[in-house]
Amino acid sequence: MTGGGRFSFDELVGLVAALFRAVDVPADDALTTACRLVEADLRGRTGHGLIRVVPYLDRIRAGGLNPRPSMQVQHETAVSAQLDADNGLGPVAMTRATELAVDKARESGIAVVGTVHSNHAGAAGLYPAMAAAQGCIGIYCAVANANGLPPWGGTEPILGTNPLAIAVPTADGPPFLLDIATTMASHGAIKVARREGRQLPVGWVVDAAGAPITDPDRADEGYLVPMGGHKGAGLTLAIGLLAGVLNGAAFGRDVIDARADLVTPTNTGQLMIAVRADVFRPIETVLRDVTAALTEVRTSDSVDGGLLRLPGDRAAESEADNRRWGLEVPAPVMAALEAARTELGVR
Repeated sequence: MTGGGRFSFDELVGLVAALFRAVDVPADDALTTACRLVEADLRGRTGHGLIRVVPYLDRIRAGGLNPRPSMQVQHETAVSAQLDADNGLGPVAMTRATELAVDKARESGIAVVGTVHSNHAGAAGLYPAMAAAQGCIGIYCAVANANGLPPWGGTEPILGTNPLAIAVPTADGPPFLLDIATTMASHGAIKVARREGRQLPVGWVVDAAGAPITDPDRADEGYLVPMGGHKGAGLTLAIGLLAGVLNGAAFGRDVIDARADLVTPTNTGQLMIAVRADVFRPIETVLRDVTAALTEVRTSDSVDGGLLRLPGDRAAESEADNRRWGLEVPAPVMAALEAARTELGVR
């Protein structure tokens, strides 16, 4: 597996899982993390997939992330729970939180599970999609692992890209899946642009005077731009309260920049809500009507006369193609993985 090229899901998961096992992550947790990161790339979320493997490994080796956490459920009710992730890997914590939310929703109709002392969990949309596959509506939000956005009208960047993802199951195909940062671009998207040698689009990052910054190497000199102006800034703040403050997790000035500080625990907070799709009507009726509603939107008038593309459509198509033909991994990403393999002595 040297150089760039196409690789199967199993090949990539096997390599990534082996790298995590080499830094003392238990086999099951290594496999879960590998699956979530590779799945992100399969779905086109390249800023939150394989590109994150080495930074995760670096945090573990620096002592800033616990490879063998004792994750504990606390403050539990019939419809809620908080998972203390014990500074463990975020994909493991969020996979467990999602499974717990779905299990509780099966019994009660709705459930909310928060995390505390967690870490970056990869692509936000993966977790609501897991809920949708079990017949639940999934709603996920999190506090980002670095700030870069001032409150609306402010000048101090004490807010982050705080993601929001919502999945709604359908009758006969992939779910409706909205997966967004509350800024015009995430840190991951900027990282991908830097790796590919591309300039940033105007409107992603601005300097203190409001002038655009398009050089990805200068992105940290400026401010991220909220989507929708004051509305996006307000949504970022709301998510911070729900996923951060509600959980007792990091928020505002307490957020650790995981890119620059490999030692201090991030205490990342996340929130997953699962709603059983049949809470109001029979599941078959709901899924039929959701599918019909989405079909109506897709087939409404378009600029080019073709079908409209809805949130989640491109990701589902990418995943299907990549599972069939293999995932094309850029040479720099594969080189970083191979360098880690050599350094860690992974065969």
